[in-house]
Amino acid sequence: MTNTKKAPIDPSENNKQTPTEEIENKEQETSSSNQEKEPSAAQTPPEPEEGPDAKYLRLMADFQNYKRRSEKERGEIHAFANEKIVTQLLEVMDNFERALQQEAGSDEQYRAGMSLIFEQLKSVLIKAGVEEINALNQEFDPNYHHAILMETDENIKSGHVSMVLQKGYTLKGKVIRPSIVKVAE
Repeated sequence: MTNTKKAPIDPSENNKQTPTEEIENKEQETSSSNQEKEPSAAQTPPEPEEGPDAKYLRLMADFQNYKRRSEKERGEIHAFANEKIVTQLLEVMDNFERALQQEAGSDEQYRAGMSLIFEQLKSVLIKAGVEEINALNQEFDPNYHHAILMETDENIKSGHVSMVLQKGYTLKGKVIRPSIVKVAE
């Protein structure tokens, strides 16, 4: 008889898995541990607590910025609220100016009355912040002038306005109507 030794029975041997089962189990363990480590988009890590003073200062700064921004917007709305009516009044002013340029007949009182109305209208527009764009003999600037003709004129430098066909105006620095001009070549 041969004496054969039997290996002691190891309890872990009963739970042995095939190599593919071991790989699958390791993948599951890795994916579950990654899920625990990586926070999802819905689960953001908690931010460090700010002290009450820091929160108060940040809120105060935000509120001051909001007040400054809203005051600036209100100021702009107020400054340009009358732009449409001022534009319409400019047309009336142009008509008065054209009427005054016509030859006056025997009725000088009519002309004097028209001059008074024109000056009154002009002063109202000036008080509202309307200024005439000075264009004659100035260098052509497309921001302030609209050229519709070019002419050769030896008395005026090239690229300068030789004649103003319709006056342009600004309202508190903003061009509301550019000057329509002739430009020297």
